[in-house]
Amino acid sequence: MACGMPPIAKLQPKYSMPCARRSAIWAAAYYVPTLPHPLTLRAHNGKLGQRPFRPTAWGLPLIIDIHTHTYPTSDDSILTPEELIRKAKLVGLDGVCITDHDRFWTPQDIRALARKHDYLVLPGCEVTTEEGHLLVYGLQEYIFGMHKASFVRELVDEAGGAIVVAHPYRRFYRKQAHADEQAYAEMLDRACANKAFDITDAVEIFNGRGKPEENAFAADIADRFDMPATGASDAHSIEQVGTYATRFQQPIRSIDDLIDALQSGRFSPVALADRVHSLVRA
Repeated sequence: MACGMPPIAKLQPKYSMPCARRSAIWAAAYYVPTLPHPLTLRAHNGKLGQRPFRPTAWGLPLIIDIHTHTYPTSDDSILTPEELIRKAKLVGLDGVCITDHDRFWTPQDIRALARKHDYLVLPGCEVTTEEGHLLVYGLQEYIFGMHKASFVRELVDEAGGAIVVAHPYRRFYRKQAHADEQAYAEMLDRACANKAFDITDAVEIFNGRGKPEENAFAADIADRFDMPATGASDAHSIEQVGTYATRFQQPIRSIDDLIDALQSGRFSPVALADRVHSLVRA
């Protein structure tokens, strides 16, 4: 990427095992400067370009945060839907998906929120299962039994939806394992034994609340399964919006579009401004 930007082309974390595919994944996380709405800047062919904010007006790619939490639907969040949308516009995101914990927004409420703010807002849910947290797109209600990942997959298949494993480093990652290659490999093996990866469409490797080494570990998991990777803020407060997101290569105007894109694998994780500097390697 030839421009006056930080060298983002090699974001492979120092703790990861060498892998050509992972290098490509991390290289996809290009630099997106933070500017006030309604202008966004993209680093593209060494040039800075101004384009209208609305995604339907200027085409692709689209940058969407597909993992956020709002109060009071997520009781551990202090971020209101209005604050989320206002900050998302400010940092140049093209849309957001609200994925509150084990609770679903109604389609009517999501449409009303999107109309009110003239902004792309999509519904989802972060479902807590015995195998870990799953970002689910396409369901509309919580049903008893969804604490089992396999049952969630059945419901999602019936609805024609999609699943992303959220912050897969949790419950498995231990920083001290980096001191020993064998210990790291064993830790990775334990994480990859999780049955959730058998039923998912993608893995979240950029999480705004994760440390760089934790996200690097998540990238190794995605690489092990040769699985598409996403990025998201996992925001629970206004200052957490604008860390990571997912870049899509096809139009996203509805939840059906988002599901189609997640099923197709035509997306990549994006590191947004400020946060990206902690990941850059010389």
